[in-house]
Amino acid sequence: MELDLIDVQFDLRKIRPRELEEALEDPFSVRFLPDNDRPDGASRFYALGRTVADRYLFFAFSTDGKTVRVVAAREMEESERKFYDRKYAEFR
Repeated sequence: MELDLIDVQFDLRKIRPRELEEALEDPFSVRFLPDNDRPDGASRFYALGRTVADRYLFFAFSTDGKTVRVVAAREMEESERKFYDRKYAEFR
């Protein structure tokens, strides 16, 4: 999938595109799909993922199956990190 980072709402100097790719490819990432249907057919997700360098990220993105457009990204809060770690432990 192609990563679209045009008009993002976060600082790309603090969270690098490669880190977003790693978090998206994290096999243990936790993704949440909001309930609202979109007329353009894209699915919008919230996700918790970890990078190769062990950085924990929360990000919101939409996808049409070909392109992933990251809307927002930040470091996980402590409660989100605990939730991610609990889910990770279930899969290990």
